[in-house]
Amino acid sequence: MRRPFGPVLAAALWALSSAPAPAQDAPAVRLGFAKCAHCLPMALLPGLARGVAVDATGFNSGNDVLTALVSKSIDVAQVTYLHYVTALDKGFDVVAVAGEVNGGSECLAGKALGLAADDWAGFKAAVEKARAAGTPLKVAASRGNAQDIHMRGAFLKQGINPNKDVQFVNIPNPSDHLAAMQRGEIDMVCSVEPFASQIRMAGAASRFVLPYDQAAGNLTNLIVTRSDVIKARRPAVQAVVDADVALVGKLTADRAVWIDVINQKTGLPKEVAAEALKNAEPDYRMYRAKTLAIAAMMRDLKYISRDVSAEVEKNMDYSFLEAATRRTRDGLGG
Repeated sequence: MRRPFGPVLAAALWALSSAPAPAQDAPAVRLGFAKCAHCLPMALLPGLARGVAVDATGFNSGNDVLTALVSKSIDVAQVTYLHYVTALDKGFDVVAVAGEVNGGSECLAGKALGLAADDWAGFKAAVEKARAAGTPLKVAASRGNAQDIHMRGAFLKQGINPNKDVQFVNIPNPSDHLAAMQRGEIDMVCSVEPFASQIRMAGAASRFVLPYDQAAGNLTNLIVTRSDVIKARRPAVQAVVDADVALVGKLTADRAVWIDVINQKTGLPKEVAAEALKNAEPDYRMYRAKTLAIAAMMRDLKYISRDVSAEVEKNMDYSFLEAATRRTRDGLGG
């Protein structure tokens, strides 16, 4: 846990927060993140934070992280653009303050399908054949996460209705995807790294497609908080965003540290971690226009019940990134 580097810095932080005690005596910022290749680097963020202590906790999924944020069990959360839109649809108080890592989605086909990579014609033929036989293909994902939405959007763009043409199988914990594929319980899975690479490298399935040909593109992660946290502890939120910008720089410059944290947090071999990072892109920017497109796609897929465009724009706060990078909103995806 880091402490301020001297009494002058402590006094400055005290003045900024208007707290009755020095910064080192303030409660830690409680940070939550999911257990996936592009999320696990958040475990490194406490070591990069300056002027604030960060208590980072890993959760099984982004859904669990979002639940912890809205229930006020944590102060800042690494979730996805999809969780952000879903939260706004439900009227939750969430404010996006930075990006982190994008990518990490892969659709993998079981051997029985005999599909080559990107063979949409072959997949559509298999879908039609299975439907005609009354045994629709079983396609799995962790419902509500980025990979689920990426897959559904890509299917829809190819004329495959994910709600009618295939049988969706919800496997909440991505670490269980491999076993389901090995047991033959599913025909295809859209999984998250490093578990997608684990499935491929175990020979249980092969790459069908990286499902980025849809409104979300490869956008995945956002750092979000609540308005009450910003109001009460703005300097602390700024310190987290500063650390996130530093983290993105670190991941871009040194993949070894990223590989190490995946290995340590999941127990998967470093070879799997290294393969997973071929499908990951560190990026602290937030993409407003694409987020609006994601919200429209999610409404088309009936994942949300209403138009949340106004809330999407209102609740993307670029001021922290502007301060951390000294760049304008336009240069930060705004």
